[in-house]
Amino acid sequence: MLRKRFIVPFLALAALVVGLTFLSHATQEESAMTDTSKLEVATVAGGCFWCVESDLEKLPGVAKVESGYAGGEEASPSYEEVSSGTTGHREAVQVWFDPSKITYREVLDHFWKHFDPTDDGGSFGDRGFQYSSAVFYHSEEQRAEAEASRTALAESGRLGDKPVVTPILKFTSFYGAEEYHQDYYKKNPARYKTYRYFSGRDRYVKETWGEDANYKPGVKPTSDGVEFVKPDDAALKAQLTPLQYDVTQHEGTEPPFNNEFWDNKQHGLYVDVVSGEPLFSSADKFKSGTGWPSFTRPLVSENIVEKKDSTLFMVRTEVRSRDADSHLGHVFDDGPQPTGLRYCINSASMRFIPVDELEAEGYGEFVELFK
Repeated sequence: MLRKRFIVPFLALAALVVGLTFLSHATQEESAMTDTSKLEVATVAGGCFWCVESDLEKLPGVAKVESGYAGGEEASPSYEEVSSGTTGHREAVQVWFDPSKITYREVLDHFWKHFDPTDDGGSFGDRGFQYSSAVFYHSEEQRAEAEASRTALAESGRLGDKPVVTPILKFTSFYGAEEYHQDYYKKNPARYKTYRYFSGRDRYVKETWGEDANYKPGVKPTSDGVEFVKPDDAALKAQLTPLQYDVTQHEGTEPPFNNEFWDNKQHGLYVDVVSGEPLFSSADKFKSGTGWPSFTRPLVSENIVEKKDSTLFMVRTEVRSRDADSHLGHVFDDGPQPTGLRYCINSASMRFIPVDELEAEGYGEFVELFK
């Protein structure tokens, strides 16, 4: 086996020490993130769950991805038990997504492109049933969509003459993996990238799919009814400064007190630097003392997507834009009234439009807010 054994004991100890501190907070956050009233769940297995989680977590409309173990009969198995290949479970992930923003079929179409669905003996460097792939459907509608998606993959010609062997199975069970496995690609980026590269996964994806492996949201209406197509990566690099690109596309963070809008006192709107969708108003901006622009609330709440962020051994709520899927910053519950919230946002993710330019820039509907 290629991977996790040499780091599991260390991570287990670290998780125990840190987990005691953040258990209560994490439980509350987990409860909020798993409100299923407006979300749908997909359960898939594609080998290393670190990698599958990473590939699916950044899709627009995805609220949460959890690594775990699926399909076996043994209740609440440990990683050591599953990795032994004796439990009947596969390493898998559950994806909670908003079907009004991304469909089950789109989640699956992206999933197929990031592992080898012609391999029935495991996944890249990880061998054994526990690392083999599967799609677990939760309803007859999902079963039909999964079969149609698999057929389209087989007929695409991308896999040559090799048959797609990934089974489509009725969902029976899923148990969340240990906390140190969750968001592993964020907690341990160097080890994660080293594993992923040497496993052969990245090479396979690049050779099989190239740029088509990247999710392309296509044409969809923005909040103001105007169609927006997110530029491809090359266009984004040309459009944005290096800092803007790093912040919006790779969850970077700009330095405090050394960014464009942290002390901006002009009246106007802050819009997404990629799509132009309106995000925040100067009327809701306040001086937080953190060195980043801070707001008590969004201007248009529908344009803000919140996601769980477990990096840095803590649970936070990441803030992204709806249409461009830009990383904006985080929201905290230590802000002033009336909301008690602090939206801590990177200047590099936004463009500022002064009040006297709103009409000319196409944001005339917001002028009344400043009179």
